[in-house]
Amino acid sequence: MRRLAVFFAALLAAAPVAAQSFVVANARVHTVDDARPEAQAFAVVDGHFAIVGTTDAVRRAYPNLPVHDLRGATVVPGLIDAHGHLMGLAQTFLSADLVGTTSKADVIARLHAFAATRPEAPWIVGRGWDQNDWPAAADGSHPFPTRADLDAAFPDRPVYLTRIDGHAAWANTAALRAAGGLDRLARVADTDAGRQERDAQGVPTGVMVDEAMALVGQHVPEPSDDDLDRALTAALAQTARLGLTGVHDMGVDLRTVDLYRRRIAAGTFPLRVAAYIGGRGATFDRFCNRPILGEDGRLWLRGVKFYADGALGSRGAALLAPYTDAHDQSGLLFQDEAAWRRDFGAAKACGYQSATHAIGDRAGRVVLDAYAAVGRRADRNRVEHAQVLTMPDLRRFARLGVIASMQPTHATSDLPWADQRLGPVRIAGAYAWQTVRRSGGRLALGSDFPVEHPDPLRGFYAAIVRRPPDLPAGQQMPATWHLEQRLSRAQTLRGFTLDAAYAGQMEDVVGSIAPGKLADFVVLSADPMTASDEALKDLRVTTTVLGGTPIYGTMAR
Repeated sequence: MRRLAVFFAALLAAAPVAAQSFVVANARVHTVDDARPEAQAFAVVDGHFAIVGTTDAVRRAYPNLPVHDLRGATVVPGLIDAHGHLMGLAQTFLSADLVGTTSKADVIARLHAFAATRPEAPWIVGRGWDQNDWPAAADGSHPFPTRADLDAAFPDRPVYLTRIDGHAAWANTAALRAAGGLDRLARVADTDAGRQERDAQGVPTGVMVDEAMALVGQHVPEPSDDDLDRALTAALAQTARLGLTGVHDMGVDLRTVDLYRRRIAAGTFPLRVAAYIGGRGATFDRFCNRPILGEDGRLWLRGVKFYADGALGSRGAALLAPYTDAHDQSGLLFQDEAAWRRDFGAAKACGYQSATHAIGDRAGRVVLDAYAAVGRRADRNRVEHAQVLTMPDLRRFARLGVIASMQPTHATSDLPWADQRLGPVRIAGAYAWQTVRRSGGRLALGSDFPVEHPDPLRGFYAAIVRRPPDLPAGQQMPATWHLEQRLSRAQTLRGFTLDAAYAGQMEDVVGSIAPGKLADFVVLSADPMTASDEALKDLRVTTTVLGGTPIYGTMAR
């Protein structure tokens, strides 16, 4: 729990105070405002940008305001993650961190260390394993683990471990017993929306993909309100430290909305959240035609998040043709186009913007077809991830007015195995950021945290360089990796600011440094527009300001 205590202390140290009025001078300001792309200074009055321009002009306009001389430091608008899971990030502080594990033995070691800190907890939960990062089998494949790998270490205490992408889970036999036992689970048929991995006799191995995860996941005890509140404190400290002033929170429920509103009322929610309800159900019905529009400048709720398929890493992404490395699998398509038309139509009738997870090319085509049937350009409907698409479908985004919400670090994380999944032809339509841009589409960038690290500067590097920051010396990028899909620095900054704001229907209030907008901005350790590719690895946030109030670091220079 040391990590939680550290972040709790950090947030207290940067607790919000009343919005300030001041001048920022002698800075290099990248405004992301087409009317004035660069500036030296700006004035903040009562939490809003009042004037942007040269240092002399701003100081003349506001001679009585205190001045923060940044001595040439770089300022950009507050960074916005267009696709994250804030409570998912929070819950990582309540579970074993399995990100970066290099083997099943490494997983077991981390679980033992975590379990020792929570001897009273009835279940051991964790997240972050990825079998693709473990040693390959004799045939070169990376098979899923099994419950037997966990049983020797934890024969009696239930263990439930979510894969890094959130689309598969790995459980031990004790957890399967708690969910009704092997015989009952073996009788549960696979569906188009989820499957269990099974052995040659049809017995579940302990790995469940997509909707089948609920067979065991529904039995995992829920964290208490106090635990969630403490974990959210830690997550908010992390987002502030990383320069995030906004997050599009995908898949919220009523419990989450209520927690956010309590924190907002208490003045302890240093973030602007565009919340997207997790599918149809009670929360969908509760806010139908009753949106939340900027509650205290912190919470907007007027969208709904749907899932069309699974993830590429667990072969749940729905493809038009079988996986290149598994010819008997084409992924999971959760609904047909007719069902999506009904859901998108219901969302539209409630005044919701639809944001639909679609990773595979089959899922992407079905979603785009359904949007075309029921949507219109003004709806600002979104495809989340859009990782693999045919070239004709990639060019439909602009024509339909659909936003491509994409995560640059997915490409660099998937690089070691995506070619094997997709083959050399299909990979041309994967992570095709520049194709979307060049065809006139709008690109909103994010991370999908906690699937990826929430640091937007990692996404900045991935979008511009399109390679992992830790690629071993001498290792070559695959020839099929299409480096022409890299984004320019200006495109990347816009994707994490103004275009992300547009995707969240918030571009009138945030996303650029322009008069009248909320004074959200970040001071960086170097200028990302001029730093070398190598230097981008070391780029850091030194100060994060939300509505004129520092929430991380200090304005003192």
